[in-house]
This record gives sequence, C-alpha cells and structure tokens, in this order.
Amino acid sequence: MAAVRTIELLQQTSLTTLVQRDIERRILSGDLAPGSKLVEADIAAALGVSRAPVREAFRALGQAGLLRTEKNRGVFVRQVSLEEANEIYEVRAALEGMIGRLAARRIRPEQLEKIRAVVKKMHVVSRSLDAAAYFPLNVEFHELLAQASGNRALIANYRRVVNELDLCRRETLARNAENIPLSTRDHEAIVNAVAKGDEKLAERLLHEHVIESRERLHRALAKPARAA
Repeated sequence: MAAVRTIELLQQTSLTTLVQRDIERRILSGDLAPGSKLVEADIAAALGVSRAPVREAFRALGQAGLLRTEKNRGVFVRQVSLEEANEIYEVRAALEGMIGRLAARRIRPEQLEKIRAVVKKMHVVSRSLDAAAYFPLNVEFHELLAQASGNRALIANYRRVVNELDLCRRETLARNAENIPLSTRDHEAIVNAVAKGDEKLAERLLHEHVIESRERLHRALAKPARAA
C-alpha cells in the first residue's frame, strides 16, 4: 500500500508540474493576458487531467507571482500596477548587476558561445522591429546570463522577479519596437564586458539596462498600442 501511495504521489507531482508549465507558458507568451480569469474545471478538461493538479499548479503560480486569487471571485492572471513595476524593476536592477559581476568572473566558454548566438539572432530580428520575435530572445539572453552566474539562490530570485515583470514587459516592447536596435546594442555591450571578465563594467551595464527598461515602460504607457 505504501508503494502504491508513493506512485500516486509521483504521478500527481508530475501532472502538477506539467499543468504548471503549460499555464506559465501561456501567460508569458501573452496567450493569457493580465486580468484573465482561469477556471479550474475548464483547464482540467482542456488538459485531460483531474482538478487536483490544476489546483496545485494555481497555488505554485500564485507563489511565483503570476496568478492572484480573489476571495469569492476566483483565480486571475496577475496585473502588475505601475507602482509595483517600479519597485520590481529596482530589485531586478540590483539582481542583474550581481549577475553581470558573477558571470564576468565565472562564465564558461560554451555558455559565452550560446549567449553570443542569441545576440546574433537579436541583430537579425532588430532589422524588422519584430517585437514578438525579439521578446523570447531577450528572455533567453538574460536567462543564460543568470545561469552563467553560477549562483542558484540568485538565479531563483531572479526568475521570480522576471516572471512578475514579464506580465508587462511584452507590451512595453511592443509599444517601443523602434528601440529594439538600441536594446540589441546594449546586449552586445554587456556580453562583450562579460567576455572580457570586466566585472565592474558588466555590473554597471546590466544595472543601467534594467533602469532604462523601466523608463521604456513609462514611455510605453504614454503611447497607444501598435496596430496588430
């Protein structure tokens, strides 16, 4: 009986992880917009699972800052206010600065090669100002750089902060697509500083890059969304 319960627990955990990843992917891709209501029964039916793993996935994504639960109303994709975004950007700037310093010290050749490959793709996409294609490359660049820091606690905290900001960053990029070439040059300067092992420069460039991202958010909110 104990073995059966263990198998059931493993199956439940596996399903919860799969459901969580699917919902997270849909949120970060923009398929589920901020403010969207998520119905436990509907998601369970769509994924062909019971409601239990969906409930657990909701709980985990709430802890990750992507969902919020309102009493007597349900579960919603979190909407980040401008005030919250300002505060989160300040935290991210500090984390990114630390990532840059540690990555410049610890990055391995194969990690550097992957990051440079992403920057090359950014240059190609920047010619068309395609925000939808640029966004995942931007996410990948910073994730690879975080991994290069070699600090698991830092990476975990960074990912939570980035998840929260991704709720508004996609729209920011779409409304400021003309800045994509400038952003690409920023990323290239960052990776060059990391490659040279210049810890102070990498830290400064990443900190400034995040603060400028916050300013772009403010500018984005001051202009209409681009036509589809």
